Amino acid sequence: MAKGTIKVTTENIFPIIKKFLYSDHEIFLRELIANATDATKKLRAYSSMGDFKGDIGDDTLEITLDKEAQTLTVKDKGIGMSKDDVEKYINQIAFSGAEEFVDKFKDQEDSAGIIGKFGLGFYSAYMVAERVQIKTKSFKDEQAVIWECDGSPEYTIEDHDKSDRGTEIVLHIAEDSLEFLEDARIKTLLDKYCKFMPVAIKFGQKSEWIDNAEGKKDKDGKVEQEEIKVDNIVNNPTPAWTKSPASLKEEDYNDFYKELYPMNFEDPLFNIHLNVDYPFNLTGILYFPKISANMEMQKDKIQLFSKQVFITDNVEGIVPDFLTLLHGVIDSPDIPLNVSRSYLQADGAVKKIASHISKKVSDKLEELFKKDRADFEAKWDDIKIFIEYGILSDEKFAERAKKFTLYKTTSGKYYTMDELTEKITPAQKDKDDKLVYIYTSDAVAQHSFINAATTKGYEVLVMDTHLTSHLVGKLEQSLPNTTWTRVDADTIDKLIDKDEKIPSKLDEKQQETLKPVIEEVVEKAKFSVQFESMGETDQPMTIVQPEFMRRMKEMQAVGGGGGMQMFGGAMPDTYNLVVNTNHPLISKILNETDKAKQTEITKRTTDLAKLSQNMLKGEELTNFINQSIELI
Repeated sequence: MAKGTIKVTTENIFPIIKKFLYSDHEIFLRELIANATDATKKLRAYSSMGDFKGDIGDDTLEITLDKEAQTLTVKDKGIGMSKDDVEKYINQIAFSGAEEFVDKFKDQEDSAGIIGKFGLGFYSAYMVAERVQIKTKSFKDEQAVIWECDGSPEYTIEDHDKSDRGTEIVLHIAEDSLEFLEDARIKTLLDKYCKFMPVAIKFGQKSEWIDNAEGKKDKDGKVEQEEIKVDNIVNNPTPAWTKSPASLKEEDYNDFYKELYPMNFEDPLFNIHLNVDYPFNLTGILYFPKISANMEMQKDKIQLFSKQVFITDNVEGIVPDFLTLLHGVIDSPDIPLNVSRSYLQADGAVKKIASHISKKVSDKLEELFKKDRADFEAKWDDIKIFIEYGILSDEKFAERAKKFTLYKTTSGKYYTMDELTEKITPAQKDKDDKLVYIYTSDAVAQHSFINAATTKGYEVLVMDTHLTSHLVGKLEQSLPNTTWTRVDADTIDKLIDKDEKIPSKLDEKQQETLKPVIEEVVEKAKFSVQFESMGETDQPMTIVQPEFMRRMKEMQAVGGGGGMQMFGGAMPDTYNLVVNTNHPLISKILNETDKAKQTEITKRTTDLAKLSQNMLKGEELTNFINQSIELI
């Protein structure tokens, strides 16, 4: 059996790095600043352990552009490197100094923020640079050196006259990447990737206005202002999520929300401060924005960080799908990333994190509900779509949500499911002893049906989101011996069938005679004519849509319904036209001998039923109004 050693051809390494290592070339700046941040954090750690006796001083990182020389420089005042360090960490690809440091000093608190892991970040510079220089001097005060490489396996290293501690990475930008010499481009990247890096980052200067030193005043007696130039610090090294929740006020959370989303002028409803150290490390702040009933809002508003380094705003997998409607930040060093830190890797820990976040959210909602129910009710209409989404997509969340999910009635009162069940049980059981929950999807359009139901003493729930059909289906499955029906799904006496018979003024033969008269003025494919004995004061004709058919159609519209598969396409709109056999107008139609007049009365009566269902529109509505005016 032959054995050997796989050889890597160094000439091919840089083309691979340039083309395939990172998903986007702009990542180079994040990687270089992350390295500079590590160097600074390491110096702070050495100082806290007593291994560095000097004065750290101002350790701000600095990004500078020289358009004439076509260079971009990242400068830090961290630990720097000796010649041996350069040989070890730069000339050996994928040897991570950060990971070695953390492993060596893993019990030291100050080493916890070290970012690097794979030892490849520096080489991302060659995605945009044709030549890179490293000027560096170790904190141990050894001889400074300069390293230089043009992207080939050949490099040079020699002594340099750099006198200050730290490292300068000088990128000689390639002709195809000159965009990275533009101030605006760099500012955009710093804002995207480095907004919350744990070390201050300077990029140029900015103007500030202060009172003039001499105290000169203008004609109105106000002290005149003078312009000064100050360092432009582009990041916030201590964002709110890195602080103790006890040290933050509601105002601080709202200020941080505006810092995250400067174009969002509306305060969030409330927030959840995540702070987990077992079984994994995770911090962050999640905000509940106002959510519209149709969920017309942008997802991907949760930003994922790893040790304050921005990774992505696509948190699929880490955050349960229904929580992607939230805004905020999650930061965890334990989230597995690919080598370029551009996206997540599949890992069992990710599922655990997602499950924990879901639990924290439900715990917070329960806490808010118990602490101030009135305030929770006031916010319910803004968050109910989020709760419904969670109930439908996460079984564990659904179970926890029973404690704080509210159901609003048309009278404006809110009930938990237990409270609601107790409230409606006396009046809303049908002949089979089933408890019937009645709801409306549009309290304005279905007003006449709601009025009939509430007159009978029924409670009508307001359930008006795009998820209602799915939700009531789930509730029917989870609540034994119950049924859910929309208020306009049937006539009031059949909505909750108590088997109470009202004698009919029309016998079966008369109904058979009348049926074709009515079918003649409506679309037979759309309306099924049915006769029912109701009170004389009830409507002469009522249009209803059976609960099952309507719910299937609605579910198909938002996805997940079986209607498309059952009918091979979009489900048609079908309705029941219920004729009240006890209404005087129906008897009048039956007994009218003038065919034209019979047809006119029938048409007007069916139009009236359509109008009550908001089905009469366009030309039909105009004709109905004109005819009514003429009749008056």
